[in-house]
Amino acid sequence: MTYAESIAWLYGTQLFGIKLGLDSANRLLQGAGIDPQRPGVPVIHVAGTNGKGSVCAFAERILRDSGMLTGLFTSPHLVHYRERIQVGGLPISETACGRGLSELREIVSSWDPHPTFFELSLALAMRHFQNEACEVIILETGMGGRLDATNAIQANLSVITSISLDHQQWLGETLREIAGEKAGILKPETPVIVADLAPEARDVMGRRALALGIPYLEAHPLPADWKLGLRGPHQRENAALAVEAACRIASERLTQDGIRASLAATSWPGRFQQITDQLILDGAHNPDAARVLAAAWQEEFPQEKAHLIFGAVSSKDISGVLAALAPIAGAITFVPLQSERGLSTGALRESYESAGLPAIPLREATSWSEASSLVASSSLRTLVTGSLYLVGEALAMLSEGEFEASLQ
Repeated sequence: MTYAESIAWLYGTQLFGIKLGLDSANRLLQGAGIDPQRPGVPVIHVAGTNGKGSVCAFAERILRDSGMLTGLFTSPHLVHYRERIQVGGLPISETACGRGLSELREIVSSWDPHPTFFELSLALAMRHFQNEACEVIILETGMGGRLDATNAIQANLSVITSISLDHQQWLGETLREIAGEKAGILKPETPVIVADLAPEARDVMGRRALALGIPYLEAHPLPADWKLGLRGPHQRENAALAVEAACRIASERLTQDGIRASLAATSWPGRFQQITDQLILDGAHNPDAARVLAAAWQEEFPQEKAHLIFGAVSSKDISGVLAALAPIAGAITFVPLQSERGLSTGALRESYESAGLPAIPLREATSWSEASSLVASSSLRTLVTGSLYLVGEALAMLSEGEFEASLQ
């Protein structure tokens, strides 16, 4: 198959939906020549509600700058599928991606049940990391943890970022239930590094670590004068988690000056990413993420309101997200997403108006392209948010070279 054909086949597997569980992932990894219990190199496994991608980005940059060849698996992607699988900071090539997917298609052609999109993506990543002789692998969970396909792989270190309500239809209705799913990545003889969690989540995580008899570690705060490549006060905890993880994996390679330089050089598209003086992108899609985005905006642009370009999918707490963003919103333009789960602009406006939020100018655009034309004419800086799908649409306006440069 060509690259285009292989990607079309992979996206066709989305009809199999989401199937949480490890049996299929184990079978696929083994069929692809990967021993999930003995990956051969150190593995950092990252779970949580918000901040996973940022922690992965910081840790990957620290380890890459130390001289290690890194393999990074994240989701979702923003512009092109290949972002999900990176070696040494570069996305998998179209040639390697097409070849790998063709091989996987042949392996699973007669399987019932058929592997899912996410399971196939993980298998593709692990084979690519093996073929490229990566020296360390960083895996971001897709959703949850206990039954996430990435949990089939034995890690050397687990990292738990912030935990809040999201994906309740899959993970549970309470913070305690969701924390239990995230705690499912903890394994015997595998230390865990944990963010500053809410009491209910901390209790669940601590009890799980105690039952397994594993070290429960909290990251040391960064020096106040250290600069970060990712903006916002919340990124300091994400960076601290990444530093702790990197030091546990490769302390002999690292220096304080080197770590500091790596943190300052880290980039991760779609996380308070400033494209121009007037345009900022952030894919905050749940209330907690929106709250930290609002705090980041107030720190970066004190006393300034934002013109929000906002789109979202149906499974999210839209009223909660909009309420969290209301303190920084001077005007909002609602846009539909290029996704079958995208909400209509009318539904988005209704979510704002029914939440009893401050009366501000509300507009509806038919597309991102139409909404983007308002950026130059607005007297306010523009913040694109509500969904990573919408951020991806905005980033797609960049040339391929510009976008891939932003990954590094």
